[in-house]
Amino acid sequence: MVLAEAPLHSAEMLNLKPIVLDVRGMTCSGCAASVERALNNADGVRAATVNLALERADVTGTDGVTADDLVAIVAKAGYEAIPRSADAALRRAQAEEAEANRVGEERRTRWLLIFAALFSAPFLVQMVAMWLGLGWHMPVWAEVALALPVQIIVGGRFYAGAFKSLRGGGANMDVLVALGTSAAFFYSLYLAISLGTGAAGGLYFEAAVVILTLVLFGKYLETRAKRGTTAAIRSLMALRPDKAEKLVDGVATEVAVEALMPGDRVLVRPGGRVPVDGVVWTGDSDMDEALLTGESMPVAKHPGDKVTAGTINGGGALEIDVAAVGEDTTLSRIVRMVEQAQSGKAPIQRLVDKVSAIFVPVVIVLAVLTFAGWMVIVGDFEQALVAAVSVLVIACPCALGLATPTALVAGTGAAAKAGILVKDIEALEIAHRVNTVVFDKTGTLTEGRPKVVDIVPLEGQADDILRLAASVQSVSEHPLAHAMVEAAAEKQLVLEPSTQFKSHTGKGVTATIDGQRIAIGNAALMSELDIDASPAEADLANLQGQAKTAVHIARDDQVLGLIALADPIRPDARQAVARLTERGITTVMLTGDAAQVAEQVSDEIGLSEWRGPLLPNQKSTALKDLQGQGRIVAMVGDGVNDAPALATADIGIAIGTGADVALETAGITLMRPNPGLVAAALSVSSRTVAKIRQNLFWAFFYNVVGIPLAALGFLSPAIAGAAMAFSSVSVVTNAALLKRWRPKDD
Repeated sequence: MVLAEAPLHSAEMLNLKPIVLDVRGMTCSGCAASVERALNNADGVRAATVNLALERADVTGTDGVTADDLVAIVAKAGYEAIPRSADAALRRAQAEEAEANRVGEERRTRWLLIFAALFSAPFLVQMVAMWLGLGWHMPVWAEVALALPVQIIVGGRFYAGAFKSLRGGGANMDVLVALGTSAAFFYSLYLAISLGTGAAGGLYFEAAVVILTLVLFGKYLETRAKRGTTAAIRSLMALRPDKAEKLVDGVATEVAVEALMPGDRVLVRPGGRVPVDGVVWTGDSDMDEALLTGESMPVAKHPGDKVTAGTINGGGALEIDVAAVGEDTTLSRIVRMVEQAQSGKAPIQRLVDKVSAIFVPVVIVLAVLTFAGWMVIVGDFEQALVAAVSVLVIACPCALGLATPTALVAGTGAAAKAGILVKDIEALEIAHRVNTVVFDKTGTLTEGRPKVVDIVPLEGQADDILRLAASVQSVSEHPLAHAMVEAAAEKQLVLEPSTQFKSHTGKGVTATIDGQRIAIGNAALMSELDIDASPAEADLANLQGQAKTAVHIARDDQVLGLIALADPIRPDARQAVARLTERGITTVMLTGDAAQVAEQVSDEIGLSEWRGPLLPNQKSTALKDLQGQGRIVAMVGDGVNDAPALATADIGIAIGTGADVALETAGITLMRPNPGLVAAALSVSSRTVAKIRQNLFWAFFYNVVGIPLAALGFLSPAIAGAAMAFSSVSVVTNAALLKRWRPKDD
């Protein structure tokens, strides 16, 4: 993925703004295609995509196109559109209203289905009796009495959908169902009027009634399954509380979260949900971040630690300084990224859209040809009608339209729950083909900050040497100084006051403690101060051979010992590399560190290759070299200097704790600094692509096999209707199985 090629980031589209619409009334891919075509044909609209699974349209237009204009365009196409508000609270209310509408529609469909099933039951009994050769038929008047309410009430739903579709210049599944059931019903009604009362024979009321019931049943199951695939985004949106306890002069007052500003202070009680991004001012507790980052274990929080909106506080009360609210919080960014991914279209979907756009007209033509063929060859009107109706009702554009988006929605939702955010849908589709993963070292494979790993005393005790070093470094901002102070704090060493602190650039520092000069630095500083460092030479060489940074600690003119520091390898880095190796993926490390350090880290982790030292632009060149060898490359990094490489790679994977520019450049973001999630990201990609392929296979299989069988007279209309209903349900249900995916699944 190359960021510069993404449409919304290119210079020519800077004047364009995205408008998101919730579209209601779509029943199949034909509906989605009609809405998308209407939007794309509108003046001023640059690009529009419609996602059937999410019932959402994303439109990019010029300043001359307003949301109201787009709503009118969608209405003219026969559907209802509601613009999404830019306000977080209003958007959440809209989402809740939309969900309530879906639940209400599902409830109405369930009652309608019960009604249809009750009226269909006698026809099913009659069909079974016919199959068993019992010759039992209901009277004509009974069939008419049972079929007429179903055709009017249940069929009315499909007539309305067909009318909207045709009015908008398209044709959807409702057109096929309406044509097929109407042909069966009205032909049977004509025969019934001709026959008068008495036993019914050669009527097809059961075909119309059973088809409507089965298709309605399929739509009901499809709706329930679709709600399941979109559960992840609803769960994320529900994480942030509406209220917060704002502290003013030590008094907590409940306010709306939207009323908070950066710099305010809030109280989060034990068991409460954090309403904002912020920093702990006072208090100690632990946070449940599972729903946000996928981290299963509580994370300890102390004064100075960052907290994120949506996480759940543990057993301690916390006072938190507000850093970000509303749309600026990490949670809101996550929701936007997941929505962006779920509403996007994978490249394979574009081909499916082209097929879906002409599907219904082609099926109608095939039904007409089937009818004509039977009339010419056999000359039997009933057989010709039955075959034509079977062709109409077995054809299912819904399965084609839902195959890809339902899998993408379920896959990205499952990934988000595991702490893997997919921003670029093409990245998810490409990820399963990755054969080389390139890691940055610092902050990705290592923790990104030095720690004291060895103390070698030449005089005195190790703790005394560390105490002196930390006492001097307590006033320094250097990363090595912080490491020494943290090491002393962990051992609860009491520091001594120091004076006359002086920094020697590139060499070290000096200060005075109890009238004695303390020097901390490299061999050059020791030489500058006329301190004999020869007693430490052997130990210094040994530590440097282990790729550790070693500094001398001297008091007056005597070296007391050495303190060795290193950037520790993340505890899960070895396992992460091992999992990638098991998948047959080559692992490479690019680093700006010295070759000795790079080799040491590479050997310890078990990487296939390493390259270093490299400047940021040289990392991009190294990636191009790998791509030139025919490799599909994923780059994993966290820093500003990784951004060019993340953009150069086929897929950029950013560590979520890293720099914002890295997160914006990458197509996939890992919410936890765990390199093991890299293999998980590739795994969820493989699973999602596999589901897409399975869904497309079954969608095409039903139609490619079913339509010819129906045309040749091997399928009755009722069986054809059942097959059509089952095709959509099977596709959506298969996609919903992705919700079970977990990071360790392979």
